[in-house]
Amino acid sequence: MSDRILKVNAYTTLDLLDGQAEGHEFEEDALAVLNVTSARKNPDHVQLQLELDNTDLDTLPAHADEVKLSPDQAREVAAALEDHAADVEAAGN
Repeated sequence: MSDRILKVNAYTTLDLLDGQAEGHEFEEDALAVLNVTSARKNPDHVQLQLELDNTDLDTLPAHADEVKLSPDQAREVAAALEDHAADVEAAGN
């Protein structure tokens, strides 16, 4: 991914995912990076970051989306991911 906003390195959670941006009157597919992190010193939240490779996008400018999660919210997201992963595995996909 050229012209990145997020730093992609050996510590990035997931890179080269199939991503999609959808908006009013557009839908675009691009490679994506997903990162989960927290501050090394005195963390006060978990940060979830997503960036689509802007070289594959025509409609959106280069950007990264971020949400700040409390520890409880991060655990809720993790539990939902586990539940849905189990559903997909059970369906044989």
